[in-house]
Amino acid sequence: MSHKDTNAMDEQNHKKRALVPRLRFPEFREVGEWEIKPLDSVCTVNPSSSVLPETFVYIDLESVEAGELKIRKIIKREEAPSRAQRLLKIGDVIYQIVRPYQKNNFFFSFDENDYVASTGYAQLRAFESERFLYQLIHTNDFVGRVLEKCTGSNYPAISSSDLAKIDVAVPKLKEQQRIAACLSSLDELITAETQKLKVLKAHKKGLMQQLFPREGETVPRLRFPEFQEAGEWELNNLGDLSTVVRGGSPRPISSFLTIEANGLNWLKIGDVDKEEKYVIRTEERVRPEALSKTREVNLGDLILSNSMSFGRPYLMKIKSCIHDGWIAITELHESVSKEYLYYLIFSPSSQSYFLNNAAGSGVLNLNAEIIRALFIAYPSLPEQQRIAACLSSLDDLITAQRQKIDTLKRHKKGLMQQLFPVMDEMST
Repeated sequence: MSHKDTNAMDEQNHKKRALVPRLRFPEFREVGEWEIKPLDSVCTVNPSSSVLPETFVYIDLESVEAGELKIRKIIKREEAPSRAQRLLKIGDVIYQIVRPYQKNNFFFSFDENDYVASTGYAQLRAFESERFLYQLIHTNDFVGRVLEKCTGSNYPAISSSDLAKIDVAVPKLKEQQRIAACLSSLDELITAETQKLKVLKAHKKGLMQQLFPREGETVPRLRFPEFQEAGEWELNNLGDLSTVVRGGSPRPISSFLTIEANGLNWLKIGDVDKEEKYVIRTEERVRPEALSKTREVNLGDLILSNSMSFGRPYLMKIKSCIHDGWIAITELHESVSKEYLYYLIFSPSSQSYFLNNAAGSGVLNLNAEIIRALFIAYPSLPEQQRIAACLSSLDDLITAQRQKIDTLKRHKKGLMQQLFPVMDEMST
């Protein structure tokens, strides 16, 4: 190959690897391409070990949730795993190397305590912008490259040495800082809005503790003014006020699934969002012949999951067949409002009853008899409706706040796709 051909090939390869993002801040549009380099040219992967203090906060894979440190486990040095030898410094990023697709990483920015991360994380210490590094490792492009190097099927993981050699695209420091500042401000906004959501949920929880009688009591601690002289509430078993039945599962279910228009809705646990109040859709349908082997519930019926996250109520907005992981409350007596009953089942006393009476040695579950025996207290219909309306308005606020957070997260995700180049794309 001639020298001229070699130069042409080098130039072609360079162009192929020259990267710029689709969206760039004006002051950097003429700066040129980003540089491609291995991760360990951007940060130290697992800095040298250090002498551990007598006690420290140990961060394992259960400690971090959605980028936040939820659990602080303080352990003694002698209790630490043998490979836990690296103290975190402010600005360090810990990267989850087991199941990295979860993107459950953590930016260490506090406090006076000593912290050590488990070997389920790689510790990254940036040479330049720590916050840019934190955003970089959350890009789909980076995570995709990591997953290509993972081994194991049930618990895919990457070694720290392989992680260190993953290629990344990096601009000059000032552009790193500009990108990091933009995305970090969005993170701060998301965190603030998430905190508002937590406050709303805590307010609702506290209100429910006051609006419903406690165990052994017949009136609540908090009552709306117009009902303060209305007297004690009625007491009864749920089974005496409704029909409580378990769903059914035609087997094998694959023989009954259909895409035909005459198919019946088939509700699975995965079809419902645990944060939602209503069932509004199903992913699958079953043939009409399945009806003899399952149970169909109607609009307005109330259903509960009877295992795993048992006792979680939903109100039906559609007609659907339910499998044996559901229990339905139907034919409710006219003296009890469905909306009121929904919140009553969510009340601390009802949930405590379910937890104390659930059966099973491994996975706890409820049966129809346990639910029928639930002792409920209920006032007159107008007071029931007043309670339900109050809590429903709070639910509307919580839903709106959750949607606001989801919108911000989608905005950030879209922005990241524009602000970071994809490694396989050629510059234009």
